Amino acid sequence: MQHLRVTADESAAKVDELTAKVKTLEQENLAKEQEITSLTHKASTRETEIEKLESINKDLKEQLDHAGASGNQSEALQRRLQILEEEAEEADKNIRETNDKLRQTDVKAGHYERKVQALESARDQWEEKYEEMSKKYAQVKKELEEFQLEIGNI
Repeated sequence: MQHLRVTADESAAKVDELTAKVKTLEQENLAKEQEITSLTHKASTRETEIEKLESINKDLKEQLDHAGASGNQSEALQRRLQILEEEAEEADKNIRETNDKLRQTDVKAGHYERKVQALESARDQWEEKYEEMSKKYAQVKKELEEFQLEIGNI
């Protein structure tokens, strides 16, 4: 009887612990999903930036081709073109890094989702065990009361 109570208490504690873990993992999963959304937005913004810089780069190259006669203007355009190309390379590097982070976060999110499912399954099993133990406890308690009544009648 005492053992059933202890087991029932342990099962209840384990269910509470697993429920807390599930909540924690769900919060972490939500945070990862928000990070994925943020990184996706950053990647989109960076791609737009690159397209703009490439357009400007193209325009400057065309201007450079047309302005071959003007030495100072040509040098200024070449410097500006070089700066824009460096900015485009940096933006491209940022996009690659953002995409890598996005992939890593996506993998982590999948991992946490699987972990949440496993913990939920474990929690369900503990809840079933707790319910079974509660029923056994009630049955044993009833048998004890009946036994006490029989002893009292003797």
